[in-house]
Amino acid sequence: MSLEFDENLKGCRLAYRKDGARDELGPCGFFWLGGFKSDMDGSKAEALANLATGMRRNSLRFDYSGHGLSSGDFIDGTISQWLEQATHMFLSQTKNKRIIVGSSMGGWLALLLAQKLMLEDPAAFRRIGGMVLIAPATDMTHDLMWEEFSEQQRDELLHNGILLKPSDYGSPYEITRLLIEDGYLHMVLPKKLQLPFPVRIIQGTNDDAVPVKHAIKTMESLRVQDITLELVKNGDHRLSTATQLEVIKQATLKLAERADGIRV
Repeated sequence: MSLEFDENLKGCRLAYRKDGARDELGPCGFFWLGGFKSDMDGSKAEALANLATGMRRNSLRFDYSGHGLSSGDFIDGTISQWLEQATHMFLSQTKNKRIIVGSSMGGWLALLLAQKLMLEDPAAFRRIGGMVLIAPATDMTHDLMWEEFSEQQRDELLHNGILLKPSDYGSPYEITRLLIEDGYLHMVLPKKLQLPFPVRIIQGTNDDAVPVKHAIKTMESLRVQDITLELVKNGDHRLSTATQLEVIKQATLKLAERADGIRV
C-alpha cells in the first residue's frame, strides 16, 4: 500500500501504511505496533498487511518517531513519546474494531495503549477486540535493560547519558538515560492490568532478547480471563520464517473473527 504521512501530532511526522480494505466500518481489522528500532516494513508487519489484503480486512502500521521513515532522531525517543504516537494513530487513523498486534517493545506499548484508553477514552477502548503479543518486551527498560546491565554499563549510562549496547540484529542499540528513566513511569507488570478481551502471546524458545521466562511473567501479571502462551520451538526473537509467520497470522485472524462474532 502507498506510503502516507500523519503530520497532526506536534513535533513529528509519522509515516504509515493502510493495507487491505479501506472501509473503516467493516469487519475487525489489525493495528500493528513494531519493536525497538524496527520499522513497519519488516517481515511480520508485511505478513499482517498481506493477511488483511487477502481477507478483505483493514490494517494500519506506522513508524514511531526516530524509526523507519518517520521524522526525528532515534536517540531522542522515549516510551512516553512512542505511546503518545501509538494513541494518536489508533484514535485518528482507525474507526472500527481492531486486533492490536505488538512485537517486542510493541507488546509493551500495546498494553500501555489499552491502559491509557481504558482510563481516558472508554469508547475507543471498546474497539480493541483482542491482542497478539509477539515476544512482548514488557517493562523492558527496567527488566530487560537496567536489571541486566553490568555495574560498568550502569556507570557508563549514568555518567555519559548513553550506552551503546551490542545487538544481534544490526548496529548497536543507543540506550539513553532518558529512555531508562522515562520507562519507570510506564511499568505495567506490577499493576496486574485487567483486560476484558482475549490475549495471545507467541514466544520463541530460543529468544535471547526476550527470554521465555519474561513472556511467562507477562502472562502471569495480566488479569485476563482468556489468555494463552504459545511457544515456538527453536524460534528466535525475529520469528520470521514462513511457519512462524503463519502462527502469528492465524492467531490474529482467529481473534478478528471472534471479534466479528464468528465462532472459532
